[in-house]
Amino acid sequence: MTRLRIDANRCVGHGRCYELAPGLFADDEYGHGVVERENIDDADLSAARLAVDSCPEQAVLLEGS
Repeated sequence: MTRLRIDANRCVGHGRCYELAPGLFADDEYGHGVVERENIDDADLSAARLAVDSCPEQAVLLEGS
């Protein structure tokens, strides 16, 4: 199983994750990304990888992929 997470210590709120993959991420009251769905299936893997690759702070992480 592939797991999606955000390192809150790295996230500064660029918003690319929830702009690129709104079904997987949302924003909190400060504009920082939060994971909406932690367990990712094959259908959402490309969107999750796009968010990982697009995060300038490398705060979006995929584990087990």
